[in-house]
Amino acid sequence: MIVGLIGCGAIANIITNNISSENININISYFYDKDIERAQNLATLNHGIAVINFEEMIDKVDLILECASPDSVKQYAPTALKKGKDMIIMSIGALMDKEFYHSIYNIAKKNNSKIHLPSGAIVGLDGIKAVSDFNLQEVNLITRKSPKSLGKDIYKKETLFEGKASQAVKKFPLNINVAATISLACNMDINVKIIVDPEVNQNVHEITVKGEFGEFKTITKNHPCNANPKTSMLAALSAIKLLKSLNETINIGI
Repeated sequence: MIVGLIGCGAIANIITNNISSENININISYFYDKDIERAQNLATLNHGIAVINFEEMIDKVDLILECASPDSVKQYAPTALKKGKDMIIMSIGALMDKEFYHSIYNIAKKNNSKIHLPSGAIVGLDGIKAVSDFNLQEVNLITRKSPKSLGKDIYKKETLFEGKASQAVKKFPLNINVAATISLACNMDINVKIIVDPEVNQNVHEITVKGEFGEFKTITKNHPCNANPKTSMLAALSAIKLLKSLNETINIGI
């Protein structure tokens, strides 16, 4: 499988550093970034090819892995899917735009393409999906991050946002993909609270799910990436596992 990358920042570096093509038949070979120098640097490290325009790699790959931004998803996903290419989308917040979501869904279906969304920086997504069609009553997410992780100069604990996921991803498009992932998994615009806390040195996500099945709660404490504190290590690791699973004979979980 030949893979092309959109976005050559922190997540892309972690993924390429941890994929061994020898065992899983995955070759990350093409690299695109609006900052061509970043694309060239990552391509050199991985014996790949940096492209100046996204269209240069589209016919040469089997799958596109997006690691850039919600705007990049909206700009490039329709083109990739129309070409019959599968996609892994990391900037899942883009799909909270219902019109865009239905648009790329229809494009993918028409062209026999697949859209893969990693579980990202949380655990328990399999459980949320399992109960999503069985009278869910309430899904809540409380996210705690450091000021550095949110790009804020704040020196005391403060609630920055409280409302629905659809609004959270608009206000924090690069920080709260978790809210979008959960919302899409359970087909519900979940309740979100974002807290900035100078005493927190991890990205903490607390999820509570209630319904006729009962109730469960998960707490995930992620180490942020050294290169980009807005990104959790687990987000990159989930993409790596998803890539590997595409070639696995037996898959565990939903």
